[in-house]
Amino acid sequence: METGAPRWWQTRWFVALAALAAAIPLLWPSVPPLIDLPGHMGRYRVQIDGDRFPHLLQWFDFRWQLIGNLGVDLLIVPLAPLVGLEFAVKLVVIAIPVSTAAGLLWIAREVHGRVPGTAYFALPLAYGFPFQFGFVNFALSMGIALLLFALWLRLGRLHRVGLRAAVFLPASCLLWLCHTFGWGVLGVLAFAGEMVRAQDARRAALPTVTGYASPSYDLVGWAMSWVRAGLRCWPLMPPFALMILWRSGEHVTGRTIDWFNWPAKYNYLAMVLRDRWMAWDLACATLLFVLLFRGVRDDRVTYSRMLGLSALFLGAIYILLPRVVFGSAYADMRLIPFAVAIAVIGLRYRPELSPVKGAIIAAAGVAFYGARLAVTTWSFLLYDRSYSQALAMIDRVPEGARVVSFVGRRCADDWAYSRLEHVPALLMERRLAYTNDQWSMAGAQLLTARYRPAGRFAHDPSQVVTFAKCRGEWWRPVGVALNNFPRNAFDYVWLVRAPRVDPAHLRGLTPIARDAQSVLYRVTDRTQPTPILNRRGGTA
Repeated sequence: METGAPRWWQTRWFVALAALAAAIPLLWPSVPPLIDLPGHMGRYRVQIDGDRFPHLLQWFDFRWQLIGNLGVDLLIVPLAPLVGLEFAVKLVVIAIPVSTAAGLLWIAREVHGRVPGTAYFALPLAYGFPFQFGFVNFALSMGIALLLFALWLRLGRLHRVGLRAAVFLPASCLLWLCHTFGWGVLGVLAFAGEMVRAQDARRAALPTVTGYASPSYDLVGWAMSWVRAGLRCWPLMPPFALMILWRSGEHVTGRTIDWFNWPAKYNYLAMVLRDRWMAWDLACATLLFVLLFRGVRDDRVTYSRMLGLSALFLGAIYILLPRVVFGSAYADMRLIPFAVAIAVIGLRYRPELSPVKGAIIAAAGVAFYGARLAVTTWSFLLYDRSYSQALAMIDRVPEGARVVSFVGRRCADDWAYSRLEHVPALLMERRLAYTNDQWSMAGAQLLTARYRPAGRFAHDPSQVVTFAKCRGEWWRPVGVALNNFPRNAFDYVWLVRAPRVDPAHLRGLTPIARDAQSVLYRVTDRTQPTPILNRRGGTA
């Protein structure tokens, strides 16, 4: 570990500023432009105001229940009455990258004794693709898990094991409530940390026990290290009981499928910093992987054994995880930014490196972090423009209306999402209207759609439309959607960046507002057109 006065990048004020700087891209947009976030905001409105507006509860069933996916849902309960729902959501979302950056820097400080300059290369991963996708409960739990892991290391270093148990018994349960994934990752990190400490203690005692490391003793020692590490992590185990209660409850749905999808896993590695500009994002991801490779090959660089083992464990879990867990997609993809971040902060240059070279490396890390923040800020400003257009259209919809929305997308997975797939849910949040983009999976979230007149257009993904049928997807072609949605169930149709539409499919729909990206129609003729059949001969 380094000794002497801290360098400029190791001072407390600079570390604090670096963590707070993670908030910059989110300061301007009124609604953080994260893909799934508007959908969550619609659910929050029903959660907060469902009792005041009974028509919401006629359309949606909202029930509090014990599930490992409640982070932001719980936080907005005290915050929304104080500052309003939208600003409460914005505050919580801003806290996510800040806590993630702070957690990474604190872990690096605990492991290395000082924050190495290379740690700043990891901070852009606070805006990794899972966060950009809008997995806010997951991302919040991961930020908290990193902070808790740093605290776990600190209390262990100070030999405050009793205090650590008292803190982490309730903390692990609260983290599980925030999101199961965060609790699981904290357990993996803590186990890796305790295993390395047990190994170090074994090696320190080895000369007094045998005088040499025989193969049989070494194997037994490794096994004992695993056992000791597991026993030391006992304060993190109570949520196992919560998990059993959750998944054994009535009406729990959601399959676990798509194991070992190697093409997807390879693509997720490339998407670790995915935002808007593919060339830029891939170049930055490549730099991180080159940095990690250089750490293996360069004699001047060393890895923290503790964080190296943690990264290996997370990498193994990434390989073993299926793409869909309990009905939640992209389960394995969510882990990648954090596995890479842990590996990066595990790097440090050896103490004999000259101070000038150390400062250059730190400056390069800070510059990389600053460049990513600047580009992400510009990207979010551009996304905010399309959100502002959508919000202006939303103001044209009467309160309490029933709206079926169709948001266009291509079959190909474009690098830069429009981020509008769930923007119709802001109709729920702002106009207390019905929209067809809510997720509806019992046991996975608190809200399910129960508006039966909507039929197959009641919930996600009925809002997503394409030009033609996409192979392996549930999305409807826009013509099929317009011909088949039940006209008696809805008052308005909102087309958002929809593919080219045959005017024949718009009969009985009167346009009342139009902008550069969307058209709002009133349903003026409720006579149901002839249904368009799907490829199997049934109605789509």
